[in-house]
Amino acid sequence: MNAQLTGRRPKLWPGKPYPLGATWDGQGTNFALFSEHATGVRLCLFDDPAGATESAAIRLTECTAHVWHGYLPGVRPGKVYGYRVEGPYDPASGHRFNPNKLLLDPYARAIEGAVDWTAPVYGYRIGDPKGDLSVDPRPDAGAVPKGVVADPYFDWGNDRPPGVPWHNSVIYEVHVKGFTNRHPEVPPDLRGTYAGLAHPAAISHLSKLGVTAVELLPVHAFLDDGFLVKKGLHNYWGYNTIGFFAPERRYAGTGVPGSQVGEFKAMVKALHAAGIEVILDVVYNHTAEGNHLGPTLSFRGIDNLAYYRLVPDQRRYYMDFTGTGNTINVRHPQVLQLIMDSLRYWVQEMHVDGFRFDLAAALARELFDVDRLSAFFDIIHQDPVLSQVKLIAEPWDIGEGGYQVGNFPVLWTEWNGKYRDSVRSFWRGDQRSVAEMGYRLTGSSDLYQSDGRRPYASINFATAHDGFTLEDLVSYNEKHNEANGENNRDGSDDNCSFNYGVEGPTDDPAILAVRDRQKRNFLATLLLSQGVPMLCGGDELGRTQLGNNNGYCQDNEISWFDWDLEARDRRLLAFTQRLIALRAEHPVLRRRTFFQGRKIRGSDVKDLTWYRPDGEEMTDAEWFDSREHALGLRLAGDAIDEQDERGNRIAGDTLLILLNAEEGPVSFKLPRFGQRTGSAWEVLIDTALDGDAPLGRWGDGGGCLELAGRSVVLCRKATNGAREVAGTIVAGSAPSPSPDGQAATPVVTTTVAS
Repeated sequence: MNAQLTGRRPKLWPGKPYPLGATWDGQGTNFALFSEHATGVRLCLFDDPAGATESAAIRLTECTAHVWHGYLPGVRPGKVYGYRVEGPYDPASGHRFNPNKLLLDPYARAIEGAVDWTAPVYGYRIGDPKGDLSVDPRPDAGAVPKGVVADPYFDWGNDRPPGVPWHNSVIYEVHVKGFTNRHPEVPPDLRGTYAGLAHPAAISHLSKLGVTAVELLPVHAFLDDGFLVKKGLHNYWGYNTIGFFAPERRYAGTGVPGSQVGEFKAMVKALHAAGIEVILDVVYNHTAEGNHLGPTLSFRGIDNLAYYRLVPDQRRYYMDFTGTGNTINVRHPQVLQLIMDSLRYWVQEMHVDGFRFDLAAALARELFDVDRLSAFFDIIHQDPVLSQVKLIAEPWDIGEGGYQVGNFPVLWTEWNGKYRDSVRSFWRGDQRSVAEMGYRLTGSSDLYQSDGRRPYASINFATAHDGFTLEDLVSYNEKHNEANGENNRDGSDDNCSFNYGVEGPTDDPAILAVRDRQKRNFLATLLLSQGVPMLCGGDELGRTQLGNNNGYCQDNEISWFDWDLEARDRRLLAFTQRLIALRAEHPVLRRRTFFQGRKIRGSDVKDLTWYRPDGEEMTDAEWFDSREHALGLRLAGDAIDEQDERGNRIAGDTLLILLNAEEGPVSFKLPRFGQRTGSAWEVLIDTALDGDAPLGRWGDGGGCLELAGRSVVLCRKATNGAREVAGTIVAGSAPSPSPDGQAATPVVTTTVAS
């Protein structure tokens, strides 16, 4: 009979050391656990996830290359398990084995249960004068999460990765729960779940918006920090990983142990069917076990010396490049294998399309310094699976020398923090040269061109989960994080934001008008820039966190999307949809190569030209004049020296982007078209207009466009039915800002330094 059903002690077979974790083969389950320094390992089986006493404790007698393993016939998916690992408890030497503590399998494909922080989940005895050098002998099995044997079988049907090229990508950063938890068209029992994100109403919003990928905040199994639980709060963002293979249980719609695996796969399948890629925000730089005073839940008790980076040549405290108390030891080959196995699992078994690596600089540290030739990069570049998916780095950590924007190797894209800072500073009207903005608008060639990367190496963003939302960026001068319970000490103080007269909500129509214009300016800048735009989920809806710029613990209305939209929010949504559609329509906004600032293939115009408001080209001195806040950028669609995947030469419309960051209007003389006749500039976007007011069209007569204060205007070169319009055309009706800049490639050197 089935041992799992009868409760009898299963017969142990030797099993295999690979694959690691609990692997069901249809007849039974193979268990394999790495521990280099353990002296013994016991596999503990439970009848339910909350069980405090194991139904069976089986000593694994086989150990191959530091992997303890055994096979149990009849053990099926849904079975709950954990480990007790024996070895020395000697923190001074780096060892923290305590067989009284039940440990979670690092390779568990599904995890059930949470930590009871009032229970003895620490390897040492709290309050003992010896501190963490003491040993706590009390068991804790009923107070810690446990692994679940997962069913690997799923009907993927004809699922295929959308395979969106980088230069065509538009990323939408979003939280699985927050996106649908208040969505009126998603059934209540599915809100806030993987199934909720897969619901037609949710996918409809993403499809109509026009994004090509969702970047999900962490969905690896994570824990609520003990200090948050004491305050009645939760870890909402999820940057507190405890399992690198298991999808987070709290986002599953059913209560069946292990069902989260199938539900996650169904979500990916539904998004793929809509042509939307799935990118995971992954946290391989640290775990939820914290520093030397943290709990013993998994890695610490399995092999502390192998899994964590410890201070050498003294008492073995933890190195901390992450601000969380510990740093994963990527220098150890088995730990590096764990990361690689995890990444391949999510690609091959869960069908995700890429990863954004949290604090990626920490993974690239060899001894202490960040090294772009580290083993972590080498092994990914050589991997036939991972080298073909989307790889995004958050290119910094908190350690010395950790800010590495522009320094990651080929194949990698980066969150471009310099883009965010430059765009915010420009639109606030700070006195600084426009040269920085020029680079950011044209793909940041100063960061990415010299090492062979392309403009799409730059993941451009103005806002992200960490910081103000777009609504709050233009509504608050200061952060307001009191709800986090840290007396407003947490979160960044450097936000480069502005409230335009009132801190927070207001009914003043003039203030609301300028705030709405500024939001349109940020969105227009983002979606008209070269590189890959990343939209912070909810910005298109006017989502606010009431000035909280660190909502990591706000699992409530502060963070959840509000789908009850006001008229101004609906207009903002329509504007964002229009911008994304324009980006898709015009190849010149999605270049795969950097601009050259010169004539291409005999064209009578350069591929990129920068203009002053008087219609003349920018001079070298003007690029570094902090008084300059308005300029124009012509992108020649008929001078794109690129080919598509089939070898056809890419061509498209010529566009003119006019930017004015001044508070007042600027008269802009329009560039001429040379010898050609019958052409006209047609306005496609004017951020000074709130709504679908008619936009102008005028000929190449050297006339002027009155560019409203604080605004962006996008024009297209039109040739059919054009008619000359003399005089000055007023674009928009109210002040609005605009970013200006210099080319970000040889263009910058060619155009600026000439």
